[in-house]
Amino acid sequence: MDVVELLPRLHLLRFPVGQAYLWRDGDEVTLIDAGPPGAGASVAALAQSLGTVRRIVLTHFHEDHAGGAGELAALTGAEVLAHRLDAAAVRGEVPGPPPVFEDWEVPIHAEVSRQLPEGDFVRPSHVTEVGDGEALDLGDGATVVHTPGHTPGSIALHLPRERVLFTGDTVAASPVDGSVLPGVFNVDREGRLASFHRLAALDADIACFGHGDPVIGHAGTALRRSADRHPVSP
Repeated sequence: MDVVELLPRLHLLRFPVGQAYLWRDGDEVTLIDAGPPGAGASVAALAQSLGTVRRIVLTHFHEDHAGGAGELAALTGAEVLAHRLDAAAVRGEVPGPPPVFEDWEVPIHAEVSRQLPEGDFVRPSHVTEVGDGEALDLGDGATVVHTPGHTPGSIALHLPRERVLFTGDTVAASPVDGSVLPGVFNVDREGRLASFHRLAALDADIACFGHGDPVIGHAGTALRRSADRHPVSP
């Protein structure tokens, strides 16, 4: 796990596949996503060195984001939160719906899957279900934004006073040139685009993606320019 300080209150946690974020409010810590299976111990050690881990907000159920949540919650006592449409998959009660791949996505997904551990993983014993518009007590007030498309229960987390946006996999940054793009491996591509446009309309100076380097400064402008290049079908 690589750790990058983006702001004094915000750290990027980068894994071989995907990434998570750590946000601090005084001595309280919130994780946005938990990393892949097996990441819980290393994330817990870092987070607990910075404060008390209060919550883990999962942007969606995919294992590169939720796989470490059960282990991390068991080690820290943190509350795990997910949208009600993804919560059962996070708990392992049902399989999450698979993506509808575009042809060019198939070999990329195969390579990503090869880098993730095989088999099931530790599931959270409890998941608090959240919904669109729900307020969370972090970052001087955070709002849950339901962004269906990547998964049915994908969410973003918007901190309007801090002007920080955590997009999950609805938005990504290209590994080639850092350009802002709609995310891949979606259950509903058009729904994903509509959610992308909704996030682009928010006021954000910093945008933190599930994959790719964050945009630090004028993130809203970058998202809106990308949204203009990727219109929603009428």
